[in-house]
Amino acid sequence: MKNAKIKRTLLGALARAGKIIRANFGKEQKVTKKGLFNLVTEIDKASEKAVIELILKNFPDHSILAEESPAVMGSGCRWIIDPIDGTTNFAHGFPIVSVSIGFEKDGRLEMGGVLDPFRKELFFAERGKGATLNGKRIHVSKTKTLEESLLATGFPYDRDKDPDPYLGMLRVFLTRIQGIRRGGSAAIDLCYVACGRFDGYYEMKLSPWDKAAGMLIVEEAGGKLTDFSGNPLTLSGLQNLATNGLIHPVMLKALKPFRSLK
Repeated sequence: MKNAKIKRTLLGALARAGKIIRANFGKEQKVTKKGLFNLVTEIDKASEKAVIELILKNFPDHSILAEESPAVMGSGCRWIIDPIDGTTNFAHGFPIVSVSIGFEKDGRLEMGGVLDPFRKELFFAERGKGATLNGKRIHVSKTKTLEESLLATGFPYDRDKDPDPYLGMLRVFLTRIQGIRRGGSAAIDLCYVACGRFDGYYEMKLSPWDKAAGMLIVEEAGGKLTDFSGNPLTLSGLQNLATNGLIHPVMLKALKPFRSLK
């Protein structure tokens, strides 16, 4: 299988989804709820449909894991798709939104792209070839201390049931860092770690489509990815930590009280 065709398909799918998102941003949306805080719009579904159609047109035997559709089982090649990462933002007219597509072969991420359609920023990585932003190589920051760091985080959909652990994590970092941001798109947060805008990012309970592409982009930009115990980050892992590597040990130490969280 030629990576060039995979790359063209991935970038084409991102562009299609981005066009749909831009064309419908700020318009009245039909919004439904998958949970108290977990929204889905008709544009999520339209974006995902456009992405899947293009992928299956070019690779009809491939598997698909997408947020809003039933899984498509096929070969050992799998596409992992978030058609709108930041649906709550999109539904409220807040322009921090992305499309995230990862490509996995035999259980290993090989390619990933994240498009911010409003800033026209395309993050991309191919295993072993580095990470780019709009075609230019990117690298994680060189910040060495927590006190000099700008971090990012997010809060899971089940925060209404037991918010204390999430508030506890926030409290651990709040008095020790230069700032912390909560943008609402995990894919963008990971890409911002990759390009040095954030020095570190942590969040609980991400889904595979939230992080697949971003994980590879961080890795190829020289960053470090683990759970809160320091084990390698997986798509199914509930604890997610991404940093520039330099502040990783101190962030792990700060998150030690939360290692048992599931």
